[in-house]
Amino acid sequence: MAALIEGLPDSVAIQCLARVPLSQHRVLQSVCKAWHALVRNPELYGVRKRIGTTEEWLYVSAYEADKAWQAYDPVYNQWSSIPPLPSLIPRLSNFGTVAVQSKLFILGGGSDEVNPITGDRSDIHATDQVWAYDPVYKRWSSRASMLTPRAQFACFSYSGRIVVAGGFSSSRRAISSVEMYNPELDQWEFLPDLVAVRDAPCSGVVLDGKMHVVQKGTCTAQVYDPITKRWMQEDCAWSEGPMAVVNGELYVVHHGVVSREHRLPAHRMSLCSWPECLNRIGFGVAGLGSNLYVVGGIMKPRRGRFDAEYLNDVDVLVVGSADKDVFWEKAARLPLSRGTVLGCAVLQL
Repeated sequence: MAALIEGLPDSVAIQCLARVPLSQHRVLQSVCKAWHALVRNPELYGVRKRIGTTEEWLYVSAYEADKAWQAYDPVYNQWSSIPPLPSLIPRLSNFGTVAVQSKLFILGGGSDEVNPITGDRSDIHATDQVWAYDPVYKRWSSRASMLTPRAQFACFSYSGRIVVAGGFSSSRRAISSVEMYNPELDQWEFLPDLVAVRDAPCSGVVLDGKMHVVQKGTCTAQVYDPITKRWMQEDCAWSEGPMAVVNGELYVVHHGVVSREHRLPAHRMSLCSWPECLNRIGFGVAGLGSNLYVVGGIMKPRRGRFDAEYLNDVDVLVVGSADKDVFWEKAARLPLSRGTVLGCAVLQL
């Protein structure tokens, strides 16, 4: 086989090519067969991780268009489309989205389809399906189904695995069960149940190395103790709204204010106001690098009007080293999708 770069050992050539940005990998593949094979070789991405050239991209899906996914490159401030999700469920929503081991996972959810004639909603309320997208091979694949169909549940990555907790069943009943997925073995296992459930959607986050599950409308978080293997309820009093972790800190967008949250309300820090958020709903948030991204959503009708505006805007809160250094800036708009954000995750490669 020909050398990757003439005159250089392949071990050195790989380190050179590992510094090429992800957005240019299509160009690399067109140079020669050896480079085409390298771009599809996990060894290249292992080298990128070792030399610190990995990149974080943001993956987003919104209500319009159905099953479309787009990837955002923050280096070049540009979006690209990936193949549509091959799920057969129409208008899939309320699913879990998470990135782990350099793959994007879509889990569970139900159908939000409405019959245009009768106005009836689909009776598919929750599923157990799992899909994985490989950005190297640019294709989706079906993975082992969850042990319990669920929708509107907490979903996050923990130690290289995926955890799903709570949510609603296919009969619209609250679920207390928790599952963990091993992507290497393609296997699910049960973890201890949540200690308290209510008829409310769940969200999840990992802070200080611990799993937290929060149910909407509560002032407590259920925190998993890996030593006792039990969930414990702890007061958190976090603001209620879309949340994301940036540099290990939890940020919440709530009624036009972005706050850095803390277990104790007295230590909560309101960073800045954001008037656009007052009438904006259904947006997604994600921590990308050291910034907080707010994507898409719907602008509620203004007084005297009845038409809502489906947004494709991307706003970035740049979080500086000091709280006073924060400011907003615009990023490239979603070119194909708009409206309520259904899935939003950051993938590192």
